[in-house]
Parts: sequence; structure tokens; C-alpha cells
Amino acid sequence: MANTYSGGADDAGSPVENQISGGVFFHAVIQGRDITVQLPPQITPALSGLPTATATFTGRDEQVEELLEVLAPGRGPQQTVMVAAVAGLAGVGKTELVVQTAARALKQPGWFPGGVLFVDMFGYDPERQLSPQRALDGLLRALGMPGEHIPAELQDRSRLYRSVLAGFAEQGRRVLVVIDNVSTAEQARPLLPTDGTTAALLTSRHTLDVDARLHDLDVLSERASVELLHQALLQARGPADTRVTDDAEHAATIARLCAGLPLALRIAAALLADAPNRPLASLAQALEAAHTRLDRLHREDRAVRAAFDLSYQHLNPDHGRLFRLLPLNVGPNLSTESASYLIGADQPTAEELLQDLARAHLIEPGHIWGRWRLHDLVRLYANEHGHIHADTDQRAAAQTRLHDHYRNSTLAADTHLQTLPGTRSPRFADRHHALAWLDDERLNLVATATAPPPLGHPDTSTALAFALAQYLELRRYFDDLINVTTTALALFRECGDRRGEGRALNSLGSALQEVRRFDEAVDAHTQAADAFRKCGDRRGEGRALNNLGNALQGARRFDKAINSLTRAADAFREHGDSYGEATVLLNLGSALVELRRFDKAIDSLTQAADAFRELSDRPSEAMALDNLGVALRNVRRFDEAVDAHTQAAAAFREYGAPYLEAMALNNLGSTLVEVRRFDMAVDAHTQAAAVYREYGARHREAGALDNLGVALRNVRRFDEAVDAHTQAAAAFRECDDRRGEAMALNNLDDALQEVRRFR
Repeated sequence: MANTYSGGADDAGSPVENQISGGVFFHAVIQGRDITVQLPPQITPALSGLPTATATFTGRDEQVEELLEVLAPGRGPQQTVMVAAVAGLAGVGKTELVVQTAARALKQPGWFPGGVLFVDMFGYDPERQLSPQRALDGLLRALGMPGEHIPAELQDRSRLYRSVLAGFAEQGRRVLVVIDNVSTAEQARPLLPTDGTTAALLTSRHTLDVDARLHDLDVLSERASVELLHQALLQARGPADTRVTDDAEHAATIARLCAGLPLALRIAAALLADAPNRPLASLAQALEAAHTRLDRLHREDRAVRAAFDLSYQHLNPDHGRLFRLLPLNVGPNLSTESASYLIGADQPTAEELLQDLARAHLIEPGHIWGRWRLHDLVRLYANEHGHIHADTDQRAAAQTRLHDHYRNSTLAADTHLQTLPGTRSPRFADRHHALAWLDDERLNLVATATAPPPLGHPDTSTALAFALAQYLELRRYFDDLINVTTTALALFRECGDRRGEGRALNSLGSALQEVRRFDEAVDAHTQAADAFRKCGDRRGEGRALNNLGNALQGARRFDKAINSLTRAADAFREHGDSYGEATVLLNLGSALVELRRFDKAIDSLTQAADAFRELSDRPSEAMALDNLGVALRNVRRFDEAVDAHTQAAAAFREYGAPYLEAMALNNLGSTLVEVRRFDMAVDAHTQAAAVYREYGARHREAGALDNLGVALRNVRRFDEAVDAHTQAAAAFRECDDRRGEAMALNNLDDALQEVRRFR
């Protein structure tokens, strides 16, 4: 059976002919298995209906190149995907990206001589949303099909549309199809070409399954955001508007507050363009307040909140509730496990909801699977709706569940970090898993511990401050430790809890010591001892006095340190605390070394090591052994010193404390120099310096570098020695350690003399 239909004409008067064989009639057009489309000889003006590409486009060159790779013709049979689907958050610039890409593709000779078809599907606007049938009607008309001959049914329209596109391609008039703002795969699929030659670009706020090359579009970097502000103002006001270059600091602040979202940045630029005399500082100040930021990012023709509204309206009740509860996590990201506590459901349910929100680009998956984050402006939007629906969502109960999860899990993890034998929580399989969880959640835990009401809670903050202390000290996150203990201290003082105040002050002082703020540490420990004394806590007073002795050593007030440590030993002895006494012996030995009373130091440190060994506290024993090695070296008992340092380094390595291992290696290196094992010494100091550098411990790094220089001089590597001593002197200077700097400069002078002597 063969049927032929001819009729209609394009704008130039040329007939449009469809030859169809082996088919049947549907309405005014024939549908069949094989369709031969006779196209009008001239390109229809509607085939160049691409929106104008803005002149202020920046930060997306890599993404444009990736899309062009998909669109380029003649790449061989291995290129099977000719459709690129760009997905991303509302306002992230998806449409602009595909318009810019299409504009560049059209300029490539021979790529798309047939022009471009563009359709906005308004997928997220319930009032303007286009159905595939309506979209195909417009596309077919743009391709030259007379209206009276366009089929009524979706399937028929799609088949004819694809046939026409294939016909254009066969005649060397390949068309680029741009389908913008699609909400579902069903809305997009009938519009996608299937001939393997015609290419298409698609945008959606959802990641759609349409057999396309997927591109997730992220926000702009701060640099690109500032450049966008600059270009937009130049475009609006001309080269005389130099506000961005004149005030780079506030331009960066605006970029940060807009969180790299192009829509927000363009609104900010428009607000500045409206008032050419308005300084950037004024807009930055207006955007600073989080609770009004979304209101400020608004102009009569566009608003960030309105863009988010269209995505939010598509959520069902379960997705909407989770979305509104997510801002209760004050940290930068959230685990699937934590989300399950928020909504009071199992993890598989939470994961499914989170993945759906990620496909809608209302949240972003982290670099590690199982972690999720909210864009800053989306967080503000979700939090607004969270307060509106607080009762329905049972927001207070959700926050309690999340806080309980963080507090209980941190306490459980802390049991695995204890150095003394004892019960370990079954919440974690072992110390490794406990540390891994703490590493993953650190930023969330610190943010939760320091959050002000209503997102913070006093009981959570104080519990986390103490539960996190050992972990933060082990990982050397002392700024975090200072922040959480300072928060806890204020809360204890507010409620008049003297014992809690003493504990917080003691923890704070220990952190201050580690960042070499010794005078502040002395003050904190002195106040802690006084607080414990006033509430009759003799054991707590002993701990504070013990730590005070350490802080006084750091301040190089050794006689006062020994006095404080002696008082601490008395307090522990009264309480029958053998562990406390052992820690005093350890610290007392260190002070005696500094006073060069080596025999007494050796006796004190040996007792400490023995006591910790009996208590099965391997890391504390290692600390005592390392300090003992220093004392032994000073009385020229080098072999014993090497053995003590080697044991200490091995124990710290076993414990998983690279920073402490570096301390032992640095001391070992200095002892190896004394026994003329210079190559081993160089290796030990090099390892130590590298670890200190990794941890940002500049003062410790300076000491290791200075020691390294000494070892290098002994193997006649004088140029390297000069470099090591030079770096050491600079690092000591940064740390305001004049004594250390002088020692390094003296060693540098010796190295330079060696260089001159051997040249």
C-alpha cells in the first residue's frame, strides 16, 4: 500500500511534500513506517529563534567545551550520544550556558547549517508549563509544517517531527534543538531527535533519565562571581563604573553572600546599576543579615526566592518535610545517617528522599557518597519554610533527635580514644572506625557545639565540648578546641556551674598551650584551679595545677612550674589517683630537663614510664620514654636514649598519632647525631619536619629544620644545611621565638663558614 500527500508551502512559496508508504491515514496526515520528507529549499526564519546570549558570561569555559564535544558532527561511530542534558539548581545559569554553547556551535562552519530550534517548556511554572503536544506543534510549524496538517496525537506529532529533523540532516541542513526548562523526562522525551545526527541541548532542575550525556552545573567560583559583577556593571553603566575593581574586598563579600549563584549575582549587579553612586559596601551590608538576604536579592522583574519557589512547589509532603528540616544541621554537610535521625526514619528511606532532592538539585551530593549539602541561599529558603511549618514538621523533636545522635555518637567514639583500659562502646567496631566517624563529622560537631540558639542548645554544646576534647587534641585541631571550650565556658558561667567552669577552663588552657599562647594558658589554668578549689573538687584542682605546670614551662617559668606540679602531686596523692601522680611525674621530669637537673629528671621520668606501663597506657608511657631519652642524651647515655626514642616513636605510630611520632623522631635524630649515625639522623629529622609542616606546627617545624641542618652539615651537604637553618630562623621569627631564632642563626653562620671552607 502506498499513499502520497502534497500540500502547503513555506514562507517562500515552496511546497512541502510528505511521501509515506506502507501506512494509514491519521486525521489530515498519513502515518507510516517509512517517511520521506521533501523539505522547503530555504531555511525558515523560525529556525534562528535562539535567545540573545548575554555579553556578561564568565567562569564557564570548561562547561561550554564539554557541551560542544557532544554537539560536534563527524566524530565517528563511537559517538552515540548527541543529546546533552544540563541540570542544576534554580538560578545557576543553565539556560545561559546552553544559549552560549548554541551560539558558539552555530558559528562553527558546517555544524548546524539548518539553524537552531529553541523552546522554553516552562516545566516548573504550573501556569505556563508546555505539554509535549503543544511544544511539538510550535516546533513543527517552525520547521515549515502547515498547521492544518499537524497530527493531533502526541505520538504522531513526535514521529513526524523526528522525520523532518532527519530529513533536514540528510539534505545537509542539520538542526540544533534546544529544549529549555524541562521538569520531567516525559515532558522532554517526545521532543528529542532520534536519528543519530541531529543534536540537542536540554536543561532541567532535575537530573533526567533521557539517554543523554549528563552535565551537573555548579555555582561559580568566587573569582568568576566577582568578574560577573564587574562585567554586568560595565555592560550597564560603561567603563566609568569601576566600583568592583576599586573595592575588591566588598565585591568578594557580595560574591560570597550570593554564594556563586548567577541569578543572585545578576540581581546584585542590577541593584548596583540602578544606583551608580551606591558603594559596594552598602549592598554588602544589606546582604549580610541572613534572615533578610533573600528579600534583598529581589528586583521587580526577578527574585531568588521566586526561582526557588517553583522547585519547592514540586515537592511531595515527605520530600518537603526533609527539605525544611535540613537546615537544623548547622554544619556544612549532612550524612544520610544523620538525616535519618532528623526525620525519624530508617537510613534506606532517608537515602531515597535525599537522592530525590539531589536529582531536583535542591541539595547537592558531596564528594564522598552518603553526604549531602545545601547551597547557602537554598538553606536560608528552606529554613524560612521550616519555621512556617515548625509544628507540622515537629521541628523541635527533629532537632533533639539530631543533637542526641551527635552527642551520643561522639561520647561513644571518645571511649575508643581513651588510653587507659576500659569499656569501649559497641557503637563503633574499633578505634579506627571511631576516628573515621569523628573525621567525617568534625565540622558538623564543632558547628553544633558552638551554634547559638535556637539551632544550638546548652546541654549539647557543653557535652560535645568535653567529648570532642581528646579527638581535637589528637588531630591537632586546636582552634576548634578553643572555640568549643570557650562556648562551653560561657554557658557554665551563665548558669553558675563552677565545676563545669573549671573543666572548661582546664581544657581551654591546654589548647592555648598548644598554640603557644602561654600567658593566656597560665591564666586559664589558674582560674580552673581556683574554681575547683571553691567547689571542693580536690582531684579537679590537681588536674588544673598539673596543666598549669605545663603552661608555666611553656612560658619558661620553670621554678614556678615545679611548685605547681608539686602541689598537683599532693592533690592526686590525697585522692589516691595513681594515674594523676604519673602525669605529674612526666611533667615534672620535663621541667627538670629544662633546668638541666638531669639525674632527677631521669628518676622522675623512669617512674612515670613504669607507672604508665603498669596502667597499660601505652601512649603516655611513650611520652615519658621520649622525654626520658632527652634526659639520657644530656648525660651522654646515648644508646639508652636511642632505645627510649625508638620505643616512643613505635608506640606513637601504633597509636596513630603522627604528630607525637614526629616529636619522638626529632629527638631520636638529635641523639643519632651524637653517636655519628648521621644519615639516619637526616632521615629522622626530615620525616619530623614534613609531619610538622603538614599540621601547620611552625614552631615544631622550625626546631626539626634546625636539627636537620646540623645533621646535614655532618654529612657535608652544606648547601642543604644552609637552606634548613635559614628556613628554621624564619619560622622561629614568625613564632616570635627570639631564643630559637638566635640558635638557628648561630647554626646558619656555622654552616656558611663550612661552605666557605670547602669551596
